[in-house]
Amino acid sequence: MGRAGTVATNQGLEEYTMWTMPVTPEKLSSSVIAVPPMARNEKGVICKANNAKIIQAIEAGGVHIFLYGGNAVFYHIRPSEYADALAVIAECASASSLMIPSVGPTYGVMMDQVAPLREFNFPTVMILPQKEIADEAGIATGVRRFAEAYGKPVVLYLKHDRWLSPETVGKLHRDGLISWIKYAVVLDKPEHDPYLREVLDAVPSNIVISGIGEQPAIIHMRDFGVAGYTSGCVCVAPKLSMDMLRAIQAKDYAKAESIREIFRPLEDLRNGIQPIRVLHHAVAGAGIATTGPMQPLLGELTPDQQKLVEAAARELRTHA
Repeated sequence: MGRAGTVATNQGLEEYTMWTMPVTPEKLSSSVIAVPPMARNEKGVICKANNAKIIQAIEAGGVHIFLYGGNAVFYHIRPSEYADALAVIAECASASSLMIPSVGPTYGVMMDQVAPLREFNFPTVMILPQKEIADEAGIATGVRRFAEAYGKPVVLYLKHDRWLSPETVGKLHRDGLISWIKYAVVLDKPEHDPYLREVLDAVPSNIVISGIGEQPAIIHMRDFGVAGYTSGCVCVAPKLSMDMLRAIQAKDYAKAESIREIFRPLEDLRNGIQPIRVLHHAVAGAGIATTGPMQPLLGELTPDQQKLVEAAARELRTHA
């Protein structure tokens, strides 16, 4: 169940009733993990009304875990708007919805984000991965210092092959610093993934989540035994994505495969153009909510690209 809270924002005291209990393997496996965009108005300001529409549309499809990271462009969020972003996602969630914001990607930014995070009661946060000007020992130290400062275990995002050794990941887990792991190393043949095998030798499989949407989810869950998957396209067709999760869990792989194919056209556009930009416009193109302009340093889609994305999004939305 959720737990009510009150937080001071630029608009005054606001109440929230999101899920605030510790994240368990049972909670992780109970829902697809939506990775939605962050809606902004025409001036680029975070828009509570449209973010509420996105959240409510996803919740209506049975999804109750939300992760705000790359698709929400938390990489480029202004420090001055971070607390308001936290307030929006906390206030718009239902009592059963687990909301997970992100911190980073730089060390200084993530440590300064501890203070606004303490005004809320998010059960965990994800540390955004930084590949440049970072190394394994330093990343491990940064994860440890942030988790200790925040006072809660974090979501570890393994986005790059061998970004952290399985031994380091295992030690962070044994020390109680990891809530769960988002595994999102993209390979041409996800069925051949020695890194994922080694990570799963170091930590329990029930805290590892496939982090690349519906396309590799069947392989990751069936062949590697991870607990679930994150998805961006779930924002357009949440019930369909939940049907796929349930089919995989029931070992009805033929049904899961047929659903996976329905997601493929929009996913192909995401892979062919740019995942964040395409999803941002897909949510708007499907008629769910106005998402507004992209944040620099990301550009906009061309008019032709927008037409392709809108058509694919509207077709996928018919299966919502």
